[in-house]
Amino acid sequence: MRVLTVQDNHLTIDDMAVIRGTSLTAYPQLVTELGGDPVALLRAVGIKPTDVGNHEAFIPVVAVARAVEDAAAAVAPTDFGRRLAQLQGIEILGPLGVAARTAATVADALSVFGTFMAAYSTALAVEISPQATPERSLFELQILAEGLPPHPHVTELSLGVSLRVLRFLLGAQYSPLSVHLPHKPLAARKAYDQFFCCRTLFNQPISGLTIRTADLQRPLKQDALAHQAVVQYLNTLTLHDSTITESVRAVVRHLLPTGAVTLELIAKQFQLHPKTLQRRLAAEGTTFAALTDQIRRTTAERYLRDTDMTLHHLARELGYSEQSELSRSFRRWSGESPTAYRKALRSKPFGTTG
Repeated sequence: MRVLTVQDNHLTIDDMAVIRGTSLTAYPQLVTELGGDPVALLRAVGIKPTDVGNHEAFIPVVAVARAVEDAAAAVAPTDFGRRLAQLQGIEILGPLGVAARTAATVADALSVFGTFMAAYSTALAVEISPQATPERSLFELQILAEGLPPHPHVTELSLGVSLRVLRFLLGAQYSPLSVHLPHKPLAARKAYDQFFCCRTLFNQPISGLTIRTADLQRPLKQDALAHQAVVQYLNTLTLHDSTITESVRAVVRHLLPTGAVTLELIAKQFQLHPKTLQRRLAAEGTTFAALTDQIRRTTAERYLRDTDMTLHHLARELGYSEQSELSRSFRRWSGESPTAYRKALRSKPFGTTG
């Protein structure tokens, strides 16, 4: 297993997506309170109890997801993620949170998350985008790690903490317009509406919160000197071993639904000649076609597992012009149709992956 460490203020990243130990802040207390054994649950997925709550520790995201989902199954199958979110806040983000709360506006604070989230986790990404109505914007939280088990409680934990961060910035009574969850409800809809204080939408293609665009311009209690100092520090936490493969992966994942993902377009994004980009990818053991195919497969499997998205919609999300292209690709990947894959997954007991 490859991991990530801090050496001379550089994040040295290896293959496995990781997150800081503060992501499990209050996990032992909550599990104990609900009658479970946190140490046993953590050890079962290979997490050292001493890493929990430790900002200097990096833990594989897959292990964190399993720890949360296993705890939910054992002690609180309907609301463990939301309960844990109530015990966490902006402080789990460390310097990233400090940079956000010392920014000039809410938009600037969220921009900090979009730029420096890798300092907290290499598996999370935040994106703010306008919606069809200009008065509304979407705060989208993407969990990019591959190989995750079904993780509805992790999603609810992440969005619950995101809401608490927004309330730190905008006031304790702040409510978004709606919350988008990619899975089916784990409890009564009323419980979600009360927790998020807004309308809850399930089986969505994304995880996020719809917010008022005007709220993005709200001023914060800016501390320019502190903000500059922390941002400079975050800039020093560069991905020392970052690769062109990971950079291309991020851009392809973002542009895939447009249907315009080509080698020439992606090379232009990096101001490289297409042949130069191909050579750099080859030096890292992959090709543009293989990388795009891998992203499509991972995305397809995630949507089929976690949502009720139609195959027609899924084909568009993957950048295919026809649903038949999705079906052919999926048979090549797995030997079965997308419908059969989804049916087989849902016939298994919750929490099993193989």
